[in-house]
Amino acid sequence: GTFVFVLQVDPPQAELIPKPDIVGVTIVLLTCSYKDTEFIRAGYYVNNAYTDAEMHENPPPTPVVEKLQRTILADAPRVTRFPHKFDYVNTLGDEEPMEVEKGKQAWEEPMLSRDGQEGKAGH
Repeated sequence: GTFVFVLQVDPPQAELIPKPDIVGVTIVLLTCSYKDTEFIRAGYYVNNAYTDAEMHENPPPTPVVEKLQRTILADAPRVTRFPHKFDYVNTLGDEEPMEVEKGKQAWEEPMLSRDGQEGKAGH
């Protein structure tokens, strides 16, 4: 299936960021793990820039955080998926985790229902 969630966090604390890294392009990296094994990673480009043309062309030696605007390219994430052996319980009632062929996702593995029909995990 599809995993959907909303991530809402407080803005970064500028005083904890090295001054040369405050202005310019950086990334936000989100990793998702299940049982200590990463299964997806999403990176978002972030640009911190002055909206004032003069400050943009001639940035001050010490960043003025109040004059910066943060733009997150939320509609263009860089997503990497990793194979993961999730704990799906098959329809035959077995409690053993599914064996997943290397390079395949668990939800791509065929499963048999109680009536012997082939289906897919998670559907």
